[in-house]
Amino acid sequence: MTKLSVNINKIATLRNSRGGNVPNLLKVATDVQKFGAEGITIHPRPDERHIRYQDAFDLLNVVVTEYNIEGNPIPKFMDLVLKVKPTQVTLVPDADDAITSNAGWDTIKHKTYLTEIIAEFKRNGIRTSLFVDPVEAMVTAAAETGTDRVELYTESYATEYEQGNKKGIEPYVKAALEAQKVGLGLNAGHDLSLENIKFFKENIPNLLEVSIGHALISESLYLGLENVVNLYLNKLK
Repeated sequence: MTKLSVNINKIATLRNSRGGNVPNLLKVATDVQKFGAEGITIHPRPDERHIRYQDAFDLLNVVVTEYNIEGNPIPKFMDLVLKVKPTQVTLVPDADDAITSNAGWDTIKHKTYLTEIIAEFKRNGIRTSLFVDPVEAMVTAAAETGTDRVELYTESYATEYEQGNKKGIEPYVKAALEAQKVGLGLNAGHDLSLENIKFFKENIPNLLEVSIGHALISESLYLGLENVVNLYLNKLK
């Protein structure tokens, strides 16, 4: 079975927009695991506009499943991960001002750089994963960095699927087979949703883990609104 890791960045965004501690990030992480999720993902950025660096430490007390921290391995991020020591670090080539992740690593161009960083994390007992586009050559080169896994960047699949083009899965199948060939574990994430996740899972071999945040939190709002509105109405009777 493929593990579900829930990205709770959007909970932090909502909390930060109002100040205070509502919604409570730690309670959400606790509840998500209680409901069956097998992992918690966070993606702190340098401006701490959603997940704060302190959140990464606070979550150590509540994450009892797999703990995945994503981000660009700038010195501040590396220092955080080496102190927290999560289950997994997923390296993403984000620009400082990126709204969200929008590309995978060029593992050929940045091979030496990534090899050194991955070695440091692995010396500290942290599983590593590289965020990559569904390109076989990038998966092949990723294996040469010493990483344990790759995470396929699934935005293009999600876009194609929404437009009715199921052939958008094909490069992901090829990338997955290449990962298997070179001995890499396989994760996936970005724009996966209730609409497209089943088809993706059915077609991607050896998919170990998906990380889902924006869609899952948005879907939770839609699917829960009727219940909460009626709870308020009952209180007001």
